[in-house]
Amino acid sequence: MALDLHDQWFRGLSELRLTRTTKRLRATRHGHLLVDTTDALLVWEPRRVVPEYAVPPDAFAANGIELVDLPRRELPDGLPPVLGPLHFELHTCPGTPVAVREGAPDDDAGGLVEVGFRPDDPDLGGRVVLDFALFDWVEEDQPVMGHAHDPWKRIDVLRSDRHVVVSLAGTVLAESRRALAVYETALPTRWYLPVDDVRMDLLTPSQTHTVCAYKGRASYLGTGDDVGADIAWFYPDPLDDAVRLQDHVAFWSERCEVLVDGERLTGGMPDAERPAAGSL
Repeated sequence: MALDLHDQWFRGLSELRLTRTTKRLRATRHGHLLVDTTDALLVWEPRRVVPEYAVPPDAFAANGIELVDLPRRELPDGLPPVLGPLHFELHTCPGTPVAVREGAPDDDAGGLVEVGFRPDDPDLGGRVVLDFALFDWVEEDQPVMGHAHDPWKRIDVLRSDRHVVVSLAGTVLAESRRALAVYETALPTRWYLPVDDVRMDLLTPSQTHTVCAYKGRASYLGTGDDVGADIAWFYPDPLDDAVRLQDHVAFWSERCEVLVDGERLTGGMPDAERPAAGSL
């Protein structure tokens, strides 16, 4: 029987997964280099849809940093089946939290900051999975934002002449035959419409911002009322993988009506499982 790779990806979420990377990784905190290694793994804890970097303990020791094991915690109950890049402290496999000491060595408060997690699984070779958000990361000489890059994901940005119409409560917000279709691994197709084809006068800037590791920092738009809050987003300064998305706006097909050649989009994940648009 043929294997559906999309279904296999979701079935694999229940497992601890890893892959090797040959990239040189550097992690700094408060301007101080803590990690410099070419011996890292990318690790997905069970339920996680994005990876974290896992580095050998000697990557810290080489920079004079001592790792301190913290008391183990019980695995949490009641978690959703899918976890995004937030709440690193929610670990879903057995292991030990790990801290580093910041401040003066004689600091009475200890100065311990929890920065990572060492899974028990021997296949990780004792590596420590690090909380991405606590560090500034560089792959080779390229800064990384949002989360570690997944080598099994890609983005295709394709020109399309399909007829895309976006409306909310009967009001057309956008209409175009020159949209960009964005295909991202395991995510719903999103349609980005040129700003000139969007009724920007009907939309209001939101206070919401999210970060996508591949596309950059997203800004959001709403309609100025509770009904249509955060129904669209755009990338003012997209990263290399998405540079063509500049001056284009995408709309939630889950929060308004998006028709493509007359067919309403119904794809997407349930709210409880769906990361923010710019978080993957």
